[in-house]
Amino acid sequence: MKKFTMHNLQCTIVLALALILCSCGGADRAHQLKVLNWADYIDETVKTNFEQWYFDQTGEKVELVYETFDINETALTKIEVGHEDYDVFCPSEYIIERMLKKGLLIPIQKDLIADSIYYFDNISPFVLDKFQQMAPTADVKVSDYTAGYMWGTTGFIYNPQFVNREDLQSWGAILNPKFENRILMKDAFRDVYSVLVLYAFKDQIAAGELTRDELIRDITPERVAAVKEVLLNAKKQICGWEVDFGKEEMTKGKAWMNLSWSGDAQFAIEEAAEMGVMLDYIVPKEGSNVWFDGWVIPKYAQNIKAATYFIDYMCKAENALANMSEIGYVSCAGGALAAADMLEEQNDEEEWPEAVDASYFFGEEPIEVEGEMLDPHALHLNPVYYPDKSTIDRCALMHDAGAAQEMLLEMWNEIKLAR
Repeated sequence: MKKFTMHNLQCTIVLALALILCSCGGADRAHQLKVLNWADYIDETVKTNFEQWYFDQTGEKVELVYETFDINETALTKIEVGHEDYDVFCPSEYIIERMLKKGLLIPIQKDLIADSIYYFDNISPFVLDKFQQMAPTADVKVSDYTAGYMWGTTGFIYNPQFVNREDLQSWGAILNPKFENRILMKDAFRDVYSVLVLYAFKDQIAAGELTRDELIRDITPERVAAVKEVLLNAKKQICGWEVDFGKEEMTKGKAWMNLSWSGDAQFAIEEAAEMGVMLDYIVPKEGSNVWFDGWVIPKYAQNIKAATYFIDYMCKAENALANMSEIGYVSCAGGALAAADMLEEQNDEEEWPEAVDASYFFGEEPIEVEGEMLDPHALHLNPVYYPDKSTIDRCALMHDAGAAQEMLLEMWNEIKLAR
């Protein structure tokens, strides 16, 4: 979700179809691994070291052919329509769900991995549970087809110099006239719709008539119309629909707040701090979407063995930490094999004096870290990375929109063109 957007979706899909003709025909696919991942979404050292690690484990050479994408749907088109033979792909949750429905995924062959280097169990049970919600039928075990990579929430990045945190307790903040021409909106219609539908139907949620899961999963004309009305009423406050320039506008004070993803928020906070500007992040009280990206093996893969090793390699705690540190997003690693390593790196009472309940992610039992038993209900972690359980309890998963995708896209285009 998370890195880039759905801007000019139709044009990019046409471009993807044209690029399909430029495949790697004639390559020695038995010794080549083709990976398709989001742009700027891996630590370069981790990527570079894979070929040697694979040789050390298998005695076989492999060439890593690494390509990137900016839009989920564009990448999916290359596989679904063009039958591109990528061995590993890293889509978002609703694309994984769509690929499962359409039979476009191969189960991860975990039996190819020696027990001594088996890292799949590093994935947090929290992530496994959320992924299982993508199952098209009850008999499908989603973890057989995907391993979680990064996850996060959607909220507001804001500048406390201009905006009080109390003003951002609700998504309705985008309607506040005192923020006229000061709000940036992430140009990502799925994510924006998923959070604003919670605001539009907040009274029904409070009355127990609707759940957040129902509102985000079941896209209806009534709900799309309600979100459209909210956005139309917020137009005077919106100063731009940003792809990746949000942090710069926030740092310069041209924008005061930005509806965005937690990973972008953390990146912006760190970049702004280097310039002497303080930014912060909040998830409003109505709740949010919690998003995930995961590794899968597409139907037309040619090197399933190397693909399986690559996914396992990315699940190693040391690699998960390196990737997390480099890109600003939160690793899905947090299972029993990784929890101590993750907390040794992240838990810091001096930096994060206010403890958060991260038991949803690391489990209920105390975790031994350097001889100390840590209570997962009171960990000193970056709340942008690891929101408190009370926040996560108000979040729901996005799902494949199916036929409703066109309805959402039409609404989004009308909003952006409205005066």
